[in-house]
Amino acid sequence: MTGDHQALALLLFAAFVAGTLAITTWAGRRRRGSAEEFYTGGRLFSPMENGFAIAGDYMSAASFLGISGLIALFGYDGMLYSVGFLVAWLVVLFLVAELVRNCGRFTLADVVVARMRERPVRIAAGTSSVAVSVLYLVAQMVGAGSLVALLLGGTSAAARSWTVIGVGALMVIYVSLGGMRATTWIQIVKAVLLMAGAATLTVLVLLRFHGDVDQLLTAAAERSGHGKDFLSPGLRYGGDWTARLDFISLGLALVLGTAGLPHILSRFYTVPTARAARRSVVWAIGLIGSFYLMTIVLGFGAAAIVGTTEVRASNAAGNTAVPLLALDLGGGAGTTGGAVLFAVVAAVAFATILAVVAGITLASSVSVAHDLYATLGRLHRKRRFTEVAVARTAAVGVGAVAIALGLLAQDMNVAFLVGLAFAVAASANLPVLLYSLFWRNFTTRGAVWSVYGGLVPAVLLVLLSPVVSGSPGALFPGMDFQLFPLENPGMVSIPLGFLAGWLGTVTSPEAPDEARHAETEVRALTGAGAA
Repeated sequence: MTGDHQALALLLFAAFVAGTLAITTWAGRRRRGSAEEFYTGGRLFSPMENGFAIAGDYMSAASFLGISGLIALFGYDGMLYSVGFLVAWLVVLFLVAELVRNCGRFTLADVVVARMRERPVRIAAGTSSVAVSVLYLVAQMVGAGSLVALLLGGTSAAARSWTVIGVGALMVIYVSLGGMRATTWIQIVKAVLLMAGAATLTVLVLLRFHGDVDQLLTAAAERSGHGKDFLSPGLRYGGDWTARLDFISLGLALVLGTAGLPHILSRFYTVPTARAARRSVVWAIGLIGSFYLMTIVLGFGAAAIVGTTEVRASNAAGNTAVPLLALDLGGGAGTTGGAVLFAVVAAVAFATILAVVAGITLASSVSVAHDLYATLGRLHRKRRFTEVAVARTAAVGVGAVAIALGLLAQDMNVAFLVGLAFAVAASANLPVLLYSLFWRNFTTRGAVWSVYGGLVPAVLLVLLSPVVSGSPGALFPGMDFQLFPLENPGMVSIPLGFLAGWLGTVTSPEAPDEARHAETEVRALTGAGAA
């Protein structure tokens, strides 16, 4: 990229940042200062608005940059992420959306404590929500670093590091000043931009091959260096038993993890009714489904037009496949058309990252304030600060942790990192949520054991996996304390979360409260008494 072209892309970056800061300032002035306003935006969003915001929250850097990159590198196997992310929404639609909106108020813990002892459950669910959020944030930081490093020269470690720090600072500003209202409108704007950008690139790719998908796939296979194997299962998750088990583990995590993501669950509280929550999910599925179909075209398009070798040379994890594809479709390096299209796509991707990190940071800071601080404050009879003030402070702490981990994980694929967050969410949050909604005999001990029984093994197995040590692409490639062979822990940790919840319940001396269960069931199904 020439200096003029870099300046154009940076100008578009700056324009989006200025626009989002203006939205944040506007929302901050309209805020009444109450917890409900800060956490849920006053529950005033329509199903369509919330559906676009959910799509904006969900279509992250992992989707736009990571999935397309994995398809460009591994062909058929990379599509697992597109399919898994989309199918997961069926679980959300049929099992979670309406019931969570009726039973909860602000967080996952609100759903569970409706029929349990409050303090231990809130501490467990709050801890789990923060852990999942931080893992998800790391992926967005890595995506931002890869994008801006490519813009500024492709290999600048300093550029990536400063970008990670800058994104962290912006997300703290968004959350602290604007709360849910600002975050939602930023996500809506981002969803529109992302869909428009992806659609434009998809049309250009198909025009390059005269609308012939078969020709596109053939060209992708030829330029991949793998021939027909590129279009068949097994290139990434084939071969030995470890890779095949990793495939199953990843699939379980992707399909089951969405329903346990704190920032997705919190979106159901921004609409006035459970019916509106369900309609929001229908809107989101339509947008997300269309988008993931386009990522498949973009991934194979990057392999066919840019070439797998060139994609890997730019970024070993494939995170820059889409920007490189845009550069080529616009006319190539050094051309004005290429520079403009590259700059637009880079700005849209950057907007994607900023919007998603705002939503995740808000969800984690709300968990800290509403679940952890409020509960521990009551325990020690000291609550000198309001929940909203604590949530703003928590955003700074969560941002600092995410920045530190993002600097460590700069060379990992963002979709892969999100897969780890999904595994933790499916292991710790989903079991306790489903048991609370559907199991009459579920007890407080079962709830606490379910959360920790999934969270602790998931995090421990990740620490002992090839992701952290013992492999060239690990966080610490020079160290080797790998004991667990799989990269994704979902296959082991998800069943352990369900098992721990069952075991805690059947061994609990506490009798299940049938009256509270009946009350919760009526509330979940009818909305009677919902906030």
